[in-house]
Amino acid sequence: MQINKAINFLKERNIDDAEIAIVLGSGLGDFANSLEAKKEIFYKDIPGFTSSTVIGHSSKLVYGKVEGKKVLVMSGRTHYYEGLGIEKAVYPIKVLAGLGIKKLIITNAAGGINENFKPSDLMLIRDHINLTGINPLIGENEEAFDRFPDMTYTYSKDLRDKAKVAAKNIDLDVKEGVYMYFTGPSYETPAEIIAARRLGADCAGMSTVPEVVVARHRRMEVLGISCISNMAAGVLDQALRHEDVMEVSNQIKERFKEYLREIIRVI
Repeated sequence: MQINKAINFLKERNIDDAEIAIVLGSGLGDFANSLEAKKEIFYKDIPGFTSSTVIGHSSKLVYGKVEGKKVLVMSGRTHYYEGLGIEKAVYPIKVLAGLGIKKLIITNAAGGINENFKPSDLMLIRDHINLTGINPLIGENEEAFDRFPDMTYTYSKDLRDKAKVAAKNIDLDVKEGVYMYFTGPSYETPAEIIAARRLGADCAGMSTVPEVVVARHRRMEVLGISCISNMAAGVLDQALRHEDVMEVSNQIKERFKEYLREIIRVI
């Protein structure tokens, strides 16, 4: 299996003992540069991995230490909307789980639906909504994992509680809410955002959920963090641009790095 080739490839390079894996979303990849004693491997060199075509995703795996803990960081991700199929989008998570990593911190840039939010807010994901019809578990099931995995506790309450402690430690006002998954690459319409709000969503984005489903299928403990990089369509009377997403991500990157470091310290 190609997954085994990727796992063996990383083991041969002594990248097989990380305690925590982290997926960095659009514009948030700068955190990977702050690791100590780091090793970098570009996705194109890892069996089965694919490089992202999206600006703000450097497409490399970075291994190193943060607060004395060994971490494996995905700097960038492949999205379903890039047209390579859902399997390519979730494949790296399967490899991380295959390396024995039990904790996953997954981040993204998202559009704010909750009108109490503002760009640059950070939101801990309490739950998600996926009405796209896309589920990465469709197809043949691997015998080692449940055919019908429970999603009641998708996002670890224990990790969220620790993330709240971390926020308090650095005097950060962190939000909490529900993330709604849209496939993209077009932004949502104002009517879709109104519908999402009525369904209980606090923000919307084009990633994370397929990866989280696979992570939970493989019994990883998940902490999700959304960077509110813009307000979703119709919340403000202005058009949406990816450049704005990148600009807000750049503005918050130092605070974001500080927060991630503190989360890693307390968990």
